[in-house]
Amino acid sequence: MRGPDVDERGAEPERVTYLVIDGENLDATLGISLLGHRPAPDERPRWERVLEYARGVWDQPVKGLFFLNASSGTLPLPFIQALIAIGLRPVPLSGPAGMKVVDVGIQRMLEAIIDRDADVILGSHDGDFLPQVSSLLDGARRVALLGFTEYVSQGYQPLLASGLQVLDLETDAKAFNKVLPRVRIIEIDAFDPAAYL
Repeated sequence: MRGPDVDERGAEPERVTYLVIDGENLDATLGISLLGHRPAPDERPRWERVLEYARGVWDQPVKGLFFLNASSGTLPLPFIQALIAIGLRPVPLSGPAGMKVVDVGIQRMLEAIIDRDADVILGSHDGDFLPQVSSLLDGARRVALLGFTEYVSQGYQPLLASGLQVLDLETDAKAFNKVLPRVRIIEIDAFDPAAYL
């Protein structure tokens, strides 16, 4: 049973949102599924906007964790430094060939969050996190997926009735400087004919 967390003064700390980003999954979806090529720097998400958006979703502080695969033994240092500068904590993982180290790391992180009094935004489309997301939807916390809504695994659909929210990286978080070439269902009230002229 989960008890309230307490800080060093004995008071309950302010509730936080854990922003857990599956960098590998979001980048692959952007590059392969949407753009059809490796994204150029100006085509990638503006992570500082994503972090700011996450703060506003439930109006509380955010602890941002950016998971990436470092099994090659090297780190993309300029990218790592940029993440740190904007307030995201890089989590570079390595493991044996064939292991989906980012997925394993995120699964373990989500399982650890279950014991904390916190909310979660998971930046991924991957259905591999379904058991952990389902467990997080315990009625005591808010949980959301952040990505390109049309690519979110259909396995999450039944969890919407349990309170799972699905947030769009482009239209909700406004993470991009350019409009992406997406084909998706548009609610008639959100349809803007000017975007097609």
